Amino acid sequence: MNLRAFALTLILAFALLLLFVTLNWTVLAAPTALSLGVTEVSAPPGVVMLVFTAVVSALFVVYIMLQQAAAIMEARRFAKEGRTQRELAEKAEASRFTELRTLLEGELRKIEIQNAASTREFGERLAQTEHSLQDKLAEATRTTAAYLGEIEDKLDRVLAP
Repeated sequence: MNLRAFALTLILAFALLLLFVTLNWTVLAAPTALSLGVTEVSAPPGVVMLVFTAVVSALFVVYIMLQQAAAIMEARRFAKEGRTQRELAEKAEASRFTELRTLLEGELRKIEIQNAASTREFGERLAQTEHSLQDKLAEATRTTAAYLGEIEDKLDRVLAP
């Protein structure tokens, strides 16, 4: 049963009680001797029961209000705890991102250092290869010059009469 239907049922019950009291007020208001255990009092029993019902109803309303206030306070506490947990999770996530960034920057620096070392080593090898090629070219040039010199000498001997 939803709250609206419950409220309508409660209002209807109080309206029926009010109608009953109105129709039977003369009987309910007639004084009678009532025993309180230790003493006797002359009072209308209907009015006593109505007052008792009103007091019990008021106590129930107060109890319901206290329950709702406790539920609202509990919901606020849970919401505050949820916000705190969310903030902690966001801080932890930010910390993980910072740690990841630091790790990636460190790895990038290592790669850059390795790249620079590789480039330097490649440059040194290239310079050595170039020097070696120049030496071989110079040797080949000298060898070719020596062969040409021999050929000239042979030609000079053959052509010299």
